[in-house]
Amino acid sequence: MKEKFTVNSFLESKRNNEKITVLTAYDYQMARLIDDAGIDCILVGDSLGMVVLGYENTLEVTLDDMIHHAKAVSRGVNRTFVVADMPFLSYHISVEESVRNAGRLIQEGKAHAVKLEGGIEVIDKIKAIINAKIPVLGHIGLTPQSVNMFGGFKVQGKDEERAKSIIKDALELEKAGVFGIVLEGIPEKLAKIITEKLTIPTIGIGAGNSCDGQVLVINDMLGMYDDFVPKFVKTYANLKDEIENGVKQYIREVKEIEFPGKEHTFNIDDDVLEKLY
Repeated sequence: MKEKFTVNSFLESKRNNEKITVLTAYDYQMARLIDDAGIDCILVGDSLGMVVLGYENTLEVTLDDMIHHAKAVSRGVNRTFVVADMPFLSYHISVEESVRNAGRLIQEGKAHAVKLEGGIEVIDKIKAIINAKIPVLGHIGLTPQSVNMFGGFKVQGKDEERAKSIIKDALELEKAGVFGIVLEGIPEKLAKIITEKLTIPTIGIGAGNSCDGQVLVINDMLGMYDDFVPKFVKTYANLKDEIENGVKQYIREVKEIEFPGKEHTFNIDDDVLEKLY
């Protein structure tokens, strides 16, 4: 069994040029499965709003939602490092509230670190959270909690001004003390420039393969639904069809009285049975 992946492992991986593997998970069972498979880090993402709770976007997810799911995931891991997303409005109002909410994700949700979206505009919150001895993973580029400001889920950093702004954000986040940065939805060559400028690792999602690691939503990469699959997702399994076929077979066997069979049932002695009529 591999050693536990810790906050220091992120920096060691970058120094050793070893790619970091990250997947989302939202429950105990999935966390156990991918922990056993050897994943380095699980992100309990606010993407649970869409893929687990059926929301339109991540903005409806509450801190209590995140704590509930982080706690379940944390119970399912032995080696894997667990990062919990700070949801919308949990770090936007004040520094004090940001630290308190981050602390709840660690204390109640049992996460090892928190992730929050944004660059220079949230540096004061990030510094305060880190000063409270809570590790922080940054997140810049396409930040889903800002979807209304962006006018939708659009690739960021394609023009010079915005690209320079993202680079500046990355450098300021590193200076503030984050242990890594998620780069989402930015051009591959911009992600490469940022990765080369930083001493902390970058984790890409829709940012090409020059990043120090990659993260995907588990439901996307396992093919659990097919109504929308982002361009940057590679599907490694087709669980949607597997699950549907299994359920259809179960329905058929129950209706045709094939299940349960004798091998699935319990017996009672005949002499006992006679006394029951």
